[in-house]
Amino acid sequence: MDNICIVLVEPQGPINVGAVCRSMMNFGIRDLRLVNPCTNYNSLQAIKMALKAGSILNHATLHSTLQEALSDCHMAFGTTRRFGKYRETFLSPEEAARHTFSQPSTMRIAFVFGREDRGLHTSELDLCHLFVTIPTHKAYPSMNLSQSATLLMYELRKASIAGNATMEARQLAAKTKDVENMFQHMRRTLVKIEYLDHQNPDHILRSFRRLFGRTQLDEREVRILQGLWSRIDWVEGERRKLSKIRNAK
Repeated sequence: MDNICIVLVEPQGPINVGAVCRSMMNFGIRDLRLVNPCTNYNSLQAIKMALKAGSILNHATLHSTLQEALSDCHMAFGTTRRFGKYRETFLSPEEAARHTFSQPSTMRIAFVFGREDRGLHTSELDLCHLFVTIPTHKAYPSMNLSQSATLLMYELRKASIAGNATMEARQLAAKTKDVENMFQHMRRTLVKIEYLDHQNPDHILRSFRRLFGRTQLDEREVRILQGLWSRIDWVEGERRKLSKIRNAK
Protein backbone atom coordinates (compact mmCIF):
# COMPACT_ATOMS: atom_id res chain seq x y z
CA MET A 1 0.00 0.00 0.00
CA ASP A 2 3.06 2.29 0.20
CA ASN A 3 2.75 3.23 -3.48
CA ILE A 4 -0.81 4.57 -3.09
CA CYS A 5 -1.65 8.18 -2.31
CA ILE A 6 -4.95 9.90 -1.52
CA VAL A 7 -5.53 13.31 -3.12
CA LEU A 8 -8.27 15.64 -1.85
CA VAL A 9 -9.07 18.57 -4.13
CA GLU A 10 -10.23 21.67 -2.26
CA PRO A 11 -11.74 19.87 0.76
CA GLN A 12 -14.10 22.31 2.43
CA GLY A 13 -14.25 21.00 5.97
CA PRO A 14 -11.62 19.97 8.53
CA ILE A 15 -13.81 17.15 9.88
CA ASN A 16 -13.76 15.35 6.53
CA VAL A 17 -9.99 15.80 6.25
CA GLY A 18 -9.49 14.34 9.73
CA ALA A 19 -11.85 11.45 8.98
CA VAL A 20 -9.95 10.61 5.78
CA CYS A 21 -6.69 10.57 7.76
CA ARG A 22 -8.20 8.13 10.26
CA SER A 23 -9.35 5.80 7.47
CA MET A 24 -5.94 6.01 5.81
CA MET A 25 -4.34 4.83 9.04
CA ASN A 26 -6.94 2.04 9.33
CA PHE A 27 -6.07 0.67 5.90
CA GLY A 28 -2.32 1.29 5.78
CA ILE A 29 -2.06 4.32 3.44
CA ARG A 30 0.06 7.24 4.61
CA ASP A 31 0.53 9.59 1.64
CA LEU A 32 -2.10 12.37 1.79
CA ARG A 33 -2.01 15.26 -0.68
CA LEU A 34 -4.26 18.31 -0.34
CA VAL A 35 -4.99 20.69 -3.22
CA ASN A 36 -6.00 24.15 -1.97
CA PRO A 37 -7.65 22.87 1.21
CA CYS A 38 -9.74 25.00 3.57
CA THR A 39 -7.55 27.19 5.77
CA ASN A 40 -8.50 25.26 8.92
CA TYR A 41 -7.82 21.83 7.42
CA ASN A 42 -5.50 20.97 10.36
CA SER A 43 -7.58 22.60 13.08
CA LEU A 44 -8.55 21.02 16.40
CA GLN A 45 -11.67 19.57 14.74
CA ALA A 46 -9.53 17.71 12.21
CA ILE A 47 -7.08 16.54 14.87
CA LYS A 48 -9.90 15.18 17.05
CA MET A 49 -11.42 13.36 14.08
CA ALA A 50 -8.06 11.91 13.02
CA LEU A 51 -7.33 10.60 16.53
CA LYS A 52 -4.17 8.46 16.32
CA ALA A 53 -3.75 9.33 12.61
CA GLY A 54 -2.49 12.82 13.46
CA SER A 55 0.86 12.01 11.88
CA ILE A 56 -0.81 11.61 8.47
CA LEU A 57 -2.49 15.00 8.89
CA ASN A 58 0.77 16.63 9.99
CA HIS A 59 2.72 15.22 7.06
CA ALA A 60 0.09 15.94 4.40
CA THR A 61 1.59 17.85 1.46
CA LEU A 62 -0.10 20.99 0.10
CA HIS A 63 -0.40 21.73 -3.62
CA SER A 64 -1.80 24.63 -5.60
CA THR A 65 -3.07 22.49 -8.50
CA LEU A 66 -4.06 18.88 -9.08
CA GLN A 67 -1.49 18.65 -11.86
CA GLU A 68 1.22 19.50 -9.34
CA ALA A 69 -0.12 16.96 -6.83
CA LEU A 70 -0.03 14.21 -9.47
CA SER A 71 3.33 15.14 -11.00
CA ASP A 72 5.18 12.05 -9.69
CA CYS A 73 2.28 9.62 -10.14
CA HIS A 74 2.07 7.04 -12.91
CA MET A 75 -1.68 6.42 -12.68
CA ALA A 76 -4.58 8.43 -11.29
CA PHE A 77 -8.12 7.27 -10.56
CA GLY A 78 -10.70 10.05 -10.52
CA THR A 79 -13.79 9.51 -8.37
CA THR A 80 -16.98 10.93 -9.84
CA ARG A 81 -20.73 10.55 -10.18
CA ARG A 82 -20.80 12.52 -13.44
CA PHE A 83 -21.72 10.17 -16.27
CA GLY A 84 -20.63 12.46 -19.10
CA LYS A 85 -20.01 11.76 -22.77
CA TYR A 86 -16.27 11.31 -22.27
CA ARG A 87 -16.51 8.93 -19.33
CA GLU A 88 -17.87 5.81 -20.98
CA THR A 89 -16.15 3.26 -18.77
CA PHE A 90 -16.43 3.43 -15.00
CA LEU A 91 -14.84 1.06 -12.53
CA SER A 92 -16.41 -0.03 -9.27
CA PRO A 93 -14.21 0.35 -6.17
CA GLU A 94 -13.55 -3.41 -6.25
CA GLU A 95 -12.53 -3.30 -9.93
CA ALA A 96 -10.31 -0.27 -9.30
CA ALA A 97 -8.58 -2.13 -6.46
CA ARG A 98 -7.95 -5.18 -8.65
CA HIS A 99 -6.59 -2.95 -11.40
CA THR A 100 -4.32 -1.18 -8.91
CA PHE A 101 -2.73 -4.43 -7.77
CA SER A 102 -2.23 -5.68 -11.32
CA GLN A 103 0.35 -2.91 -11.78
CA PRO A 104 4.06 -3.05 -10.88
CA SER A 105 4.58 -2.19 -7.21
CA THR A 106 7.01 0.57 -8.23
CA MET A 107 4.16 2.58 -9.79
CA ARG A 108 2.81 5.46 -7.70
CA ILE A 109 -0.97 5.41 -7.92
CA ALA A 110 -3.31 8.21 -6.85
CA PHE A 111 -6.97 8.17 -5.92
CA VAL A 112 -8.42 11.64 -6.42
CA PHE A 113 -11.48 12.95 -4.59
CA GLY A 114 -13.23 16.23 -5.39
CA ARG A 115 -15.04 18.92 -3.48
CA GLU A 116 -17.83 17.95 -1.12
CA ASP A 117 -20.42 19.97 -3.04
CA ARG A 118 -19.23 19.90 -6.66
CA GLY A 119 -16.78 17.03 -7.03
CA LEU A 120 -14.02 17.25 -9.62
CA HIS A 121 -14.10 19.70 -12.51
CA THR A 122 -13.89 18.36 -16.07
CA SER A 123 -10.37 19.79 -16.42
CA GLU A 124 -9.34 17.87 -13.30
CA LEU A 125 -10.93 14.64 -14.52
CA ASP A 126 -8.89 15.11 -17.71
CA LEU A 127 -5.76 14.52 -15.61
CA CYS A 128 -7.06 11.13 -14.43
CA HIS A 129 -6.50 7.94 -16.40
CA LEU A 130 -9.47 5.95 -15.11
CA PHE A 131 -12.73 6.72 -13.31
CA VAL A 132 -14.26 5.14 -10.24
CA THR A 133 -17.86 5.43 -9.16
CA ILE A 134 -19.71 3.91 -6.22
CA PRO A 135 -23.00 2.28 -7.25
CA THR A 136 -25.27 4.15 -4.84
CA HIS A 137 -29.05 4.33 -4.98
CA LYS A 138 -30.49 6.83 -7.47
CA ALA A 139 -32.69 8.42 -4.79
CA TYR A 140 -29.58 9.83 -3.09
CA PRO A 141 -26.46 9.04 -5.15
CA SER A 142 -24.00 11.50 -3.57
CA MET A 143 -21.86 10.15 -0.73
CA ASN A 144 -19.94 11.99 1.96
CA LEU A 145 -16.30 12.58 1.02
CA SER A 146 -14.75 10.66 3.91
CA GLN A 147 -17.22 7.78 3.53
CA SER A 148 -16.38 7.46 -0.18
CA ALA A 149 -12.66 7.48 0.56
CA THR A 150 -13.11 4.88 3.30
CA LEU A 151 -15.03 2.53 1.02
CA LEU A 152 -12.36 2.75 -1.67
CA MET A 153 -9.53 2.21 0.78
CA TYR A 154 -11.32 -0.82 2.22
CA GLU A 155 -11.43 -2.39 -1.24
CA LEU A 156 -7.75 -1.59 -1.75
CA ARG A 157 -6.83 -3.21 1.55
CA LYS A 158 -9.00 -6.24 0.78
CA ALA A 159 -7.32 -6.69 -2.62
CA SER A 160 -3.91 -6.33 -1.01
CA ILE A 161 -4.61 -8.99 1.60
CA ALA A 162 -6.15 -11.35 -0.94
CA GLY A 163 -2.94 -11.22 -2.96
CA ASN A 164 -4.61 -10.18 -6.18
CA ALA A 165 -1.36 -8.68 -7.43
CA THR A 166 -0.24 -10.30 -10.67
CA MET A 167 2.62 -7.85 -11.30
CA GLU A 168 2.65 -7.82 -15.04
CA ALA A 169 5.98 -7.86 -16.83
CA ARG A 170 5.59 -4.48 -18.47
CA GLN A 171 7.33 -1.17 -18.68
CA LEU A 172 6.72 1.31 -15.88
CA ALA A 173 3.92 3.71 -16.83
CA ALA A 174 4.96 7.28 -17.60
CA LYS A 175 4.49 9.90 -14.90
CA THR A 176 1.41 12.08 -15.07
CA LYS A 177 3.41 15.27 -15.67
CA ASP A 178 5.13 13.73 -18.72
CA VAL A 179 1.85 12.44 -20.13
CA GLU A 180 0.23 15.84 -19.62
CA ASN A 181 3.13 17.59 -21.36
CA MET A 182 2.62 15.19 -24.26
CA PHE A 183 -1.12 15.98 -24.38
CA GLN A 184 -0.46 19.72 -24.41
CA HIS A 185 2.03 19.27 -27.27
CA MET A 186 -0.52 17.09 -29.07
CA ARG A 187 -3.18 19.76 -28.59
CA ARG A 188 -1.00 22.53 -30.06
CA THR A 189 0.06 20.38 -33.01
CA LEU A 190 -3.41 19.15 -33.93
CA VAL A 191 -4.85 22.64 -33.67
CA LYS A 192 -2.07 23.93 -35.92
CA ILE A 193 -2.86 21.41 -38.67
CA GLU A 194 -6.59 22.10 -38.18
CA TYR A 195 -7.43 18.57 -37.06
CA LEU A 196 -8.85 19.99 -33.84
CA ASP A 197 -11.31 22.87 -33.81
CA HIS A 198 -9.35 25.81 -32.39
CA GLN A 199 -12.51 27.05 -30.64
CA ASN A 200 -13.10 23.77 -28.83
CA PRO A 201 -10.00 21.55 -29.16
CA ASP A 202 -10.72 19.55 -26.01
CA HIS A 203 -13.88 18.04 -27.52
CA ILE A 204 -11.89 15.46 -29.51
CA LEU A 205 -8.78 15.56 -27.34
CA ARG A 206 -10.73 14.05 -24.43
CA SER A 207 -11.40 10.97 -26.52
CA PHE A 208 -7.63 10.58 -27.00
CA ARG A 209 -7.16 11.06 -23.25
CA ARG A 210 -9.56 8.19 -22.58
CA LEU A 211 -7.91 6.00 -25.21
CA PHE A 212 -4.38 6.52 -23.89
CA GLY A 213 -5.65 6.36 -20.30
CA ARG A 214 -6.93 2.83 -20.88
CA THR A 215 -3.68 1.68 -22.50
CA GLN A 216 -1.43 3.24 -19.82
CA LEU A 217 1.41 4.78 -21.83
CA ASP A 218 4.91 3.97 -20.65
CA GLU A 219 7.86 6.36 -20.83
CA ARG A 220 9.08 5.08 -24.19
CA GLU A 221 5.61 5.40 -25.74
CA VAL A 222 5.32 8.99 -24.52
CA ARG A 223 8.69 9.80 -26.12
CA ILE A 224 7.54 8.20 -29.40
CA LEU A 225 4.37 10.29 -29.42
CA GLN A 226 6.31 13.44 -28.58
CA GLY A 227 8.56 12.66 -31.53
CA LEU A 228 5.52 12.25 -33.78
CA TRP A 229 4.09 15.64 -32.80
CA SER A 230 7.51 17.25 -33.30
CA ARG A 231 7.78 15.71 -36.78
CA ILE A 232 4.29 16.95 -37.68
CA ASP A 233 5.27 20.41 -36.40
CA TRP A 234 8.31 20.39 -38.71
CA VAL A 235 6.32 19.17 -41.73
CA GLU A 236 3.64 21.79 -41.14
CA GLY A 237 6.29 24.49 -40.79
CA GLU A 238 7.83 23.48 -44.14
CA ARG A 239 4.39 23.38 -45.77
CA ARG A 240 3.66 26.91 -44.62
CA LYS A 241 7.02 28.16 -45.90
CA LEU A 242 6.30 26.70 -49.35
CA SER A 243 2.83 28.18 -49.30
CA LYS A 244 4.23 31.65 -48.60
CA ILE A 245 6.75 31.32 -51.43
CA ARG A 246 4.04 30.27 -53.88
CA ASN A 247 1.73 33.07 -52.80
CA ALA A 248 4.53 35.61 -53.20
CA LYS A 249 5.04 34.69 -56.86
